[in-house]
Amino acid sequence: MNVRRLDHVQLAMPSGQEEMAIAFYEGVLGIPHVPKPPHLATRGGCWFESGELKIHLGVDEEFRPARKAHPALIVDDVRAMADVVSAAGLRIVDDEPLAGYERVYADDPFGNRIELMQPI
Repeated sequence: MNVRRLDHVQLAMPSGQEEMAIAFYEGVLGIPHVPKPPHLATRGGCWFESGELKIHLGVDEEFRPARKAHPALIVDDVRAMADVVSAAGLRIVDDEPLAGYERVYADDPFGNRIELMQPI
């Protein structure tokens, strides 16, 4: 019995903010918004998927942003992506180097921490 791979990551979001999530995850990061299965759509939130990349946002009535725990996304050009995120009015934070990667942290519109990484 072995764990084979990660299927998706779920982040929390506040209730009623689906349009803001779509504007960031699809509009800024470029991850397509996909419909949730109807029986799950009643809970709110939204899903973003592209091939094996899957980020699901679920509504948490007592929402608090994830400031330490975070997904790390591999991107083609971390500086260009950081510029796009910054231009959308969201915070970018440079961090200490990590062997083999250029990286930054970004906040999603709800304050969740997202790591953007480019292999070098």
